[in-house]
Amino acid sequence: MSARTLLSARGLVVDRGTRKVLRGVDFSLSGGEVVGLLGVNGSGKSTLLESLAGLHPMSQGQVLRNDLDIETTVRDSEGQRGDITGFGLCLQTEGMSGDETVFERIRGACRVAGRADNSQALQQILSDWGLLHRAEDRICKLSGGLRRRVAVLSALVPVALNSEPSVVLLDEPSEGLDQSSRALLLGWLRGLAERGHGILVATHDPEVITACDRIVTIGETSELTSKVQQSNLEHANLPEPCSPQSHTELVAWAWRLESRNPIDTIGRGVPALVALLLAYTLSTDIVRSSENYDLLAALTLTPAFITAIVTPAIIKRLSEERAGDWWRAMTGARSRGWFSIMGVSLVLPLPIIYLSWYVIAGDISSTMNSNVLLWLWLFAFVLIDLSVAASALHLMVSDLTRSGAVAGSLLQLVLIWPFLQMTSALTSIMSNGMSFKLALGEPFADIAIAWLTVVFLWAMAVIIPED
Repeated sequence: MSARTLLSARGLVVDRGTRKVLRGVDFSLSGGEVVGLLGVNGSGKSTLLESLAGLHPMSQGQVLRNDLDIETTVRDSEGQRGDITGFGLCLQTEGMSGDETVFERIRGACRVAGRADNSQALQQILSDWGLLHRAEDRICKLSGGLRRRVAVLSALVPVALNSEPSVVLLDEPSEGLDQSSRALLLGWLRGLAERGHGILVATHDPEVITACDRIVTIGETSELTSKVQQSNLEHANLPEPCSPQSHTELVAWAWRLESRNPIDTIGRGVPALVALLLAYTLSTDIVRSSENYDLLAALTLTPAFITAIVTPAIIKRLSEERAGDWWRAMTGARSRGWFSIMGVSLVLPLPIIYLSWYVIAGDISSTMNSNVLLWLWLFAFVLIDLSVAASALHLMVSDLTRSGAVAGSLLQLVLIWPFLQMTSALTSIMSNGMSFKLALGEPFADIAIAWLTVVFLWAMAVIIPED
């Protein structure tokens, strides 16, 4: 009985800029085999492997996974992406944030693949790979060789703990490993194949090639040639599989890193406080009369608005060593939406907007003051949503090939419109109190328009196909 095909590419055409890197590639990976992907530098090995992980848009073709006899689209030329979990991926770069600890990274890779926590098994694995004594160290403090071990284990361990046949994609996994780690890698490759998993390894390493059952060579015209060989290497003893379990690891990852190094809160808070001081300075010469309510409203909202549109720290964390690409492959189609939500400033808008009002209000009448204080939270709510939309716009720019060459900050100008709507609403509340009439110019209607505009902008930034 032939082994089940776990992963396949059909008519794959992938462009990188003006160059066609892959041209009509057909490829399949079956359970129980280790396939070595060979080719000269620039032939498209990494592009093919990453396309199989769903990371690259394609002009033609599709990539399919066959888990539990259910065929699922990883990605196709129409921009459709499936929610694929449970596989292992090691990129040519580490794909990790330096603020993660070694143990958190391995456990997180298992969790995002839907595996239950098994701390004892993970500690034994780290011990076998010479990483147990560094388990609580941050990845940024490791040497290049140790970081490579962690990246490789992030791909191997989740699949080793999976009782169902799954896929492992490895790009130059032995690069930077010492001899003992290479021996462990080869044993694990054979062990995973013995359990029915399918492994694809892009490599130049002759030792890794000896662990392969099939060699696929990619030529200059993307033509694949395949050769079957016999591997006599012994397989390693792998940890026992564990039961599946649902996790919200992406959110937990972002929260851990921000708690450990609160650069997002600091990065947003400092500009907001500077804006608050400037707003206070400007407001001291403004007479608190109805003719100036619109200016006072704008000065009140500006510090919180700046807090919302500042580039979130998650952009930097995702760009570090291609950590974002690893997470995009792991989380599938909804990754950008999740990234934008995790980039939101949940803590600062509410206190900043109330602090701004107390600073700006001055000698405004107590009746107006109580009316405004009663409804300021509505503006904070819209500003939190505006922060999500701003994060989505930043992410959309960062996904571009040359994001640094794009004036991404100019895209934030579209957020001026909901800011102006909120300014109009606050001015109306200051003048006439809160009104729930659904008519243009009324406070509730202006707030609703601002919120709907923000939601629309977020949806456009998230739904725009990555193609």
